Amino acid sequence: MEIRQLHDWDLRPKDAIALQKKLATQLDSASPLDLNRIRTVAGVDVSVKSGLTCACVVVLSFPELEKIETVCWQQATTYPYIPGLLAFREGPALAAAFRKLRHEPDVFIFDGMGQMHPRRMGIAAHMGLWLGRPTIGCGKRHFIGAYQQPANAKGSRATVTYQGEEVGFVLRTRQNVKPIYVSVGHLADMESAVQLVLACTPKFRLPLPIRMAHRAAAEACTPG
Repeated sequence: MEIRQLHDWDLRPKDAIALQKKLATQLDSASPLDLNRIRTVAGVDVSVKSGLTCACVVVLSFPELEKIETVCWQQATTYPYIPGLLAFREGPALAAAFRKLRHEPDVFIFDGMGQMHPRRMGIAAHMGLWLGRPTIGCGKRHFIGAYQQPANAKGSRATVTYQGEEVGFVLRTRQNVKPIYVSVGHLADMESAVQLVLACTPKFRLPLPIRMAHRAAAEACTPG
């Protein structure tokens, strides 16, 4: 799969922040996804341990959610852990993994944030610009913003606001189970992003594509 090379990754934190602010102006969060035209969806996750960064992408058919392809890329971790700059730590491995894909997914769902980020540039948003395809962020833990707890029924949601702006939803994907945090990355809108996430979550708390990517990353990230 061909992707864009937008910039270098080895930037000082202040330069990385400035770049995030610039790139955020290029994001599209108003284009609805047509679920009837989606045929493939990819789950994306990264495991960082023992000095290694391992990025995995699992491509599934949609709406059947049957696995089509899995690719992983492992390399040395060279960027420090800095909250808000996750893309600069994980981006190089992700870009390499995307380039190995034989299939070109219609949509990518990331285990991480989209525009639910202080500068609207979570990993799903940032990599969405590199991919030039629709991306959605699904976080497991609260990062920024205020919200009310959604009702306990599956599909219930509550808006997350940050500095007076709506940046995503807290979404209940299973009844009486902790919600997840969904935000648009690029080339999608919130309503269709939520509908796709729910369609990809038939049984567990997390969407199946990123559950599978998480498992693949955990297994593939090994020294030696």
